Amino acid sequence: MMPALQTSRLDRIHHVAIVVDDVGANVRWYSDTFRCRVSYQDDTWALLEFENMSLALVTNGQHPPHLGLVSDRAQSFGELKSHRDGTRSLYVADPAGNAVELLDPDYVATRG
Repeated sequence: MMPALQTSRLDRIHHVAIVVDDVGANVRWYSDTFRCRVSYQDDTWALLEFENMSLALVTNGQHPPHLGLVSDRAQSFGELKSHRDGTRSLYVADPAGNAVELLDPDYVATRG
């Protein structure tokens, strides 16, 4: 028997981050190939908005490949760091060692 669904709001996947060698070239490819919006871009990372979530393009060594989740409980995992895009978050590892970024919902822009 499946457990009953909780009636409280679920946490939201904000983005998935993948490592790329050239942020600009990859932004162009994704923008030319898919319908998405560039919400942030510099030489080391970019954030592309899609309808249901975002894709972060990161350079090796600047950010780890990771899954970004918006969580009301982010602060309970440790001290949040402010980032250049205005978000506040911290990284934790899941049991398999994958990097998970926990974002404070008060510092994440919501899509209208």
